[in-house]
Amino acid sequence: MIGFLRGKLVHKAPPWLQLDVNGVGYEIEAPMTTFYNLPVIGQEVKLHTHLVVREDAHILFGFHTEADRAMFRTLIKINGVGPKLALTILSGQSADEFYRCINNGDIQALVKLPGVGKKTAERLVVELRDKMLDSIMPESSQTKLPVQANPGQEAISALCSLGYKPQDAAKMVQAVGTEGKSCEDIIRQALQSTKR
Repeated sequence: MIGFLRGKLVHKAPPWLQLDVNGVGYEIEAPMTTFYNLPVIGQEVKLHTHLVVREDAHILFGFHTEADRAMFRTLIKINGVGPKLALTILSGQSADEFYRCINNGDIQALVKLPGVGKKTAERLVVELRDKMLDSIMPESSQTKLPVQANPGQEAISALCSLGYKPQDAAKMVQAVGTEGKSCEDIIRQALQSTKR
């Protein structure tokens, strides 16, 4: 596994860039959040990398920060999210911004990202919320971004623990709405709506 590359930037044309590392040219695919931080052509840059091996290709992805790479690695483990969509998500938001969306259950902000529909956004929130603090965000980001209580997300988690599938739980909560309601109220109304 190639953990990082440090070399001279010789070409950049989103989403591709090329680094000259001691005379070897590495082609790297990177999100726009990384491109915004690249130096001018000819300057040295260090990128944290992730290698995706497929039958027909080996694709090297590069990231400006370790947090972005960790986010990418977590995203590609989600069902229905491959490297291309993960790169698109990270091109639309920084790791910190994406963390806030997941932490706050902000599905509306997620669906604004290219390639992310409502179902994908709901799945991302349900599957990532509990993992975010431990596996994605560095300690510095964790201290800057306190966990906020989200009654809607807590209700979804509670419904999942009752045996509902994450997608079904998210639909149930969305159907009853969350504004101005406590977690307990949301759960009660969601369960009552299924009995009708």
